Amino acid sequence: MTILITGGSGFIGFNFIKLWQSKNNEKIINIDKKKYSIAKKRNLSNNSNLITYNINVANTNKISKILKKYNPRLVIHFAAESHVDKSLNKPSFFIKNNCYDSSKFLNLIFNYWKNNEIINKNKFRFINISTDEVYGHLNPKDPPFNETTNINPRNPYSVSKSSFDLLCNSYFYAYNFPVITTHCTNNFGKYQSKDKLIPLVIKKAINFKKIPVYGDGQQIRDWLFVKDHCFAILKIIKKGIPGNKYNIGGNNEIKNIDLVILICKILDKLIYKKKVKNFDELITFVKDRPGHDQRYSINSTKIKKELNWESKSNFKKSLISTIKWYIKN
Repeated sequence: MTILITGGSGFIGFNFIKLWQSKNNEKIINIDKKKYSIAKKRNLSNNSNLITYNINVANTNKISKILKKYNPRLVIHFAAESHVDKSLNKPSFFIKNNCYDSSKFLNLIFNYWKNNEIINKNKFRFINISTDEVYGHLNPKDPPFNETTNINPRNPYSVSKSSFDLLCNSYFYAYNFPVITTHCTNNFGKYQSKDKLIPLVIKKAINFKKIPVYGDGQQIRDWLFVKDHCFAILKIIKKGIPGNKYNIGGNNEIKNIDLVILICKILDKLIYKKKVKNFDELITFVKDRPGHDQRYSINSTKIKKELNWESKSNFKKSLISTIKWYIKN
């Protein structure tokens, strides 16, 4: 048997591949247009159980041939442009990649599912990996997002993701296509891109450069250890119900400035030879980005109750292990 994933060379997709391979012998076909420079550290090389094709998800001709050759029983769509700051500068690029290109891929997989006589149509799943940012933002005392929260995207990135989510939803209702959508909070862990908050802070600090913090740093995020997220996806593959949405949160809400200070304090204990007394001396407040959402928070009651999943990692311990990995790598 075979599964197909998109974006497996990226942060969450790669961590999922590692977890999947530790538990299954099934072949993985990875569709990813990017040849990441960090791929060597991620050790994402082709082997008997992993084959990567460096092509865009919109390349329906090539992917059709891949589908015909391997007949995957499961598709997990991780691939997305995911940096809010970049989406503010190139909104049309994000709409094209996350919505239009993904729509071509969705329609291709739908027709594959509809016309394929080999796969078990009732057990087939298309898992759409999305984000909590489609819900918009919360005020400090608002209840967390749940699966019935109205979408209210406030930047081009979240608009592109919510648009594709709605399209996936329409394929379920119009064609009974077995789509499941997930909405996760901010992920962290090994192998993350260096322009994301946690690795960025670590990189700036250990190179004794200014650590930029947007605005007053009071924005609140719920942090999810990537391994916990991957275990949630495994649960959804096994027990998730088509047509449903599942929110995946870490129950680790913290202000951006407090997280940055915490990382600095951990680094103070791990690194002895340094040019500053304390790493938090490097913190510099910079102009806030446009439309910066105040708070994200996820209510994970549904996935806990229905699929018996919850985040189990200790936030500080996971953060320390992540920081140690970045120092080493």
